Amino acid sequence: MTTPTGPTVPTGNGKGPSPQGSTSRAGKPYRRSQVDPLAGLRTSADPPWDVYLTGTVFLDIIFTGLDSAPVRGTESWARGMGSSPGGVANMATALARLGLRTSLAAAFGDDHYGEYCWDALEHGEGIDLSPSRTVPGWHSPVTVSMAYEGERTMVSHGHEPPPEEPAPDCPPSARAAVASLVPGRRAPWIAQAASKGARIFADVGWDDTGAWDLAGLADLEHCEAFLPNAQEAMRYTGAESPREAAHALTAYVPVAVVTLGAEGAYAVDGRTGETAVVPAIAVEALDPTGAGDVFVAGFVTGTLADWPLADRLAFAGLTAALSVQEFGGSLSAPGWAEIGAWWRKVRSLDRQDPEALRRYSFLADLVPEEQGRPWPLRRAVPTIGFRRSA
Repeated sequence: MTTPTGPTVPTGNGKGPSPQGSTSRAGKPYRRSQVDPLAGLRTSADPPWDVYLTGTVFLDIIFTGLDSAPVRGTESWARGMGSSPGGVANMATALARLGLRTSLAAAFGDDHYGEYCWDALEHGEGIDLSPSRTVPGWHSPVTVSMAYEGERTMVSHGHEPPPEEPAPDCPPSARAAVASLVPGRRAPWIAQAASKGARIFADVGWDDTGAWDLAGLADLEHCEAFLPNAQEAMRYTGAESPREAAHALTAYVPVAVVTLGAEGAYAVDGRTGETAVVPAIAVEALDPTGAGDVFVAGFVTGTLADWPLADRLAFAGLTAALSVQEFGGSLSAPGWAEIGAWWRKVRSLDRQDPEALRRYSFLADLVPEEQGRPWPLRRAVPTIGFRRSA
């Protein structure tokens, strides 16, 4: 499919969405997401939140435009830089920008970094932080990410986490929850959320122990969908190919989604036998930070909206592709205006592959009408702390 390389989408006044009628600390109103993908499914008996998640919020500082990896004993200059909330904030922001009512439990430092992250998430994105807390005397974890040649190198720093878990004993009622599984360790909140009816979506990090034992992912029993990358999936299952691994994982979880990098993604629904494969969308990547989180957010959105498996997979890949064209993990997540701008652009190009267009035709009834000024999204900025003009 021929796609525009980094379509230019105006970013408005630099402010992000939050619930209608709320205001920023500067007293200026924010706007709600233009599209509610669950509008046709909502009832008065719904839980208050669409998605709940918990984890660590980092301050991300991203350097881009590096010609190569930093070399020992030398100084490298980056042509671009951005700062934004990171860690679990990547996923929370992506979900909120896709129109899902999102609740986040996290610990925030009481430094300027923590204040910036809290403001960006609560006021800038409309994310519910009522389960979160500010910890006196604890400074925010920081990650510096250096992007070059389509890859990235990260350096992180943080003090010992607060003694209490940021997640409450009883997580709020929600349609779904997103978890990052840790080998050999249960997270009690996952079982609690599942017992209250939440559909659990999970990813997993690299297993530093080298065990790669699915039995060590005990909370997988509570999950509806598991979304590892190809290497993780093959190591956990012993399969020789990502597709074989996806099918093997359905013995442990109803839906398995294996991301294939530049080759797209493959998914299997073990309950119905349905499979889907969607190629990646070729774009010029500025910063890949958080793309995996955005992919999961897109898949969760499509699942809660009851879309077919192939549409969910295509939408997840599209949102991830759009995210890598901006600085930062959280604030690079696309909103519906950007998704709509992409859809209108690809349809306008000559010699477009009709089959490829049909793959994304489900967007036609979702994206907002073209407007003079697209929905304003807050973007990563080089410097934190500039005073807002009156």
